[in-house]
This record gives sequence, structure tokens and C-alpha cells, in this order.
Amino acid sequence: MKKIVLLVVTFVSISMVSCLQKKDEKSKIITYKVTAPITKDTLSKIEYVADIQSVQNVEIRNKVKGYVEKIYVDEGQMVHSGQLLFKINNKSFWHDYLKSKAALKTAHAESKIAALEVKNIRNLAKNKIVSQSEFEKAEATLESMNAKVEQAKSEVEIAKMYLSLTEIKSPFEGIIHRIPFKRGSLIDEGTLLTTISNNKEVFAYFNVSEKEYLEYKNGGIKNRIVRLLLANNETHPYVGKIETIDGEFDKSTGNIAFRARFDNPDLLLKHSSSGKIVIQNKLNKALLIPQKSVFEIQDKLFVYVVEKGVLKTKNITIKSRLNHLYVVENGLNTKDKIIYEGIQNLKEGDRVNSEFIPLTKIISELNSKSNSN
Repeated sequence: MKKIVLLVVTFVSISMVSCLQKKDEKSKIITYKVTAPITKDTLSKIEYVADIQSVQNVEIRNKVKGYVEKIYVDEGQMVHSGQLLFKINNKSFWHDYLKSKAALKTAHAESKIAALEVKNIRNLAKNKIVSQSEFEKAEATLESMNAKVEQAKSEVEIAKMYLSLTEIKSPFEGIIHRIPFKRGSLIDEGTLLTTISNNKEVFAYFNVSEKEYLEYKNGGIKNRIVRLLLANNETHPYVGKIETIDGEFDKSTGNIAFRARFDNPDLLLKHSSSGKIVIQNKLNKALLIPQKSVFEIQDKLFVYVVEKGVLKTKNITIKSRLNHLYVVENGLNTKDKIIYEGIQNLKEGDRVNSEFIPLTKIISELNSKSNSN
């Protein structure tokens, strides 16, 4: 009898515990915020790392060996076209120039003497005092002296050229970069003295994938307006235009280089500055979802869809990224209800209660937070 009573009590206890567990499970079903994708005409922004270069960036090198005698400019200084930058010691070149001018004077004098000799012998030859061959010999001597004059003139011009090479001038208006050699330095021919950049306009080079290249090409890329995002995340005040595309793809990366030109009248941008090219694309009837709703597993993107209170994972493909939002290419439609917040605590098959929030309201709240920050 005691055993029967004990079994009954045990059964009742187990039943009570089971009922309590079921009640606890029901009470543990948490309410999550859900939303639904919406379609909207919008603009997408794509950013590319840009290599910024001056439209003119030239190395200034000397063409003659010597000592740096004078430096007329300083690093970071703005110079105009033709302005004197450096002077190389020119004593030996000045000596050669004076020597060549003296040789030219001597050649001129010898040419005049030869010309007088021809004149005299011509008269004598007419009177048959000297032979015709003597006259021809005098003419040949004059031609030789005239050739020496031309040679002397050439040597003067060469000496003058070498003398001018000791004064190094700016080839265009621009800004002087680093000056590695100071006054008194002995430099060989071809030594880099400085670099000069014309920064009133700059080129921005950026690499685009083959797929994006074809999309841009089909939409017309020539003179397309782009913007430049600076290193401090501020936008360059002047818009740029895509001017040209490289002639071939890089085999190692599969990308192709684009070049955009930007005005830079304030000289804010320098040669080798960093930044990002921002290209805007029009998206018609784009399917939008919050970025917070998306999670990644093994390089694939998923969302949790609520179907009759039960979670189901859906694999999605993203077309582009907007501010706080993703543009979905496939995997969802506007009838799907997706978890908005708390996805890190969930797994497929979980039962959940849901509180629906329109995506338009979510977007408005996200934009408000961004503006306040």
C-alpha cells in the first residue's frame, strides 16, 4: 500500500514540474522588433581609394657638375615660370665662354685678311700679273677662314649654353618641394635638386573592377561628375570629372584605373595626398533593409525571417551599401518580416513574439542619430 501511495505522489510531482516548465517556456518567448523591406528610388554611393597627383609634377635636376653657389628659393615656396631657383658655380664655364669669344674675334680678323688678299689677287689676275691658280688659292683660303668663323660662332653658342645651365629656373608656376642639397654642396650632373608641383588642378587615380567598369561604361562614363572625400572625411569643395580610363586591366588585381580631374584653386590638395573618390548611382525601386538585420556566416549574408512566430534564416545578396541600409539584390521581398534588433541572441527555429516597426520610421530615427552626432 505504501508503495502505491509513493508512486502516485511521484507521478503528481512530475506532472506539476512538467506543467511549470511549459509555463516557463511560454513566459520565455521574447518580443523582438521586426520590420519589412521597402522599395524606394534612391542614390547609392561607392567609394574608391584615390591616389592624388598634381597635374604637373617635375623633378628639377642640374645638367652640369659643380658647387651649389646660391639657392634663391625655400621649401614650400610658390614660384612663377622662369624664376631663378639655383645657381651652380660657373667660373670654368665663364672662362670657356670668354675663350670662345676671343677665338671668334681671331677668326673674324683672319677672315678679313683673307678677303683683302682675294681682292688684291683678283686685280692682279685681271692684269695677268699672277696666275689664275694663285687667285683660286686665295679664294680657297678665304672659304677656310669663313668656315673657322662659323665654327668659332658655334663654340661661342655652346659655351653660352653651358654657362646658362649653371642657372636653374622654374619651368612653370608651382610649389617647391624638399631641397636636399644646401649651398656649397658638390653635385654631379643629373642630381635631384628639388621637385616642383603645379597644384591648381589635381588628378585622382582610382581602380575599378571589371564588372563596375562595364556598368559605368554602359551608363556613359565620360565627364561623369564625382566627388573627393578627404582624409578628415570632409568633402572637397570642388566636384571632379572622370576624364579617361587606362588602356588595359591589371592582371594581378583584375582592376582598371580611372582618372578624374579636380580644381584646386585654394591649393588645399598636395601631390601624393590621400582621399577617396565617391561616385553616386541612381537606384530605381531599390529594395532596402537595415544593416543591423544582416549577419554573416562563411562569407554569406543572412537575415532572420519570422514565419508564424518561428524564425527562419534566408540567404540574401547585397547590391550596394547605403547609410545604415543595404540594397538587396535577391533573397527577400516586401512581404517578408525580418528581425531588426537582437539577431545575435537568436537561432533558426526559435519561437518569438514580434513588434512591427515600419522601416520608414527606422530610417528616420537612424538619420536623426547621425545628424546629432
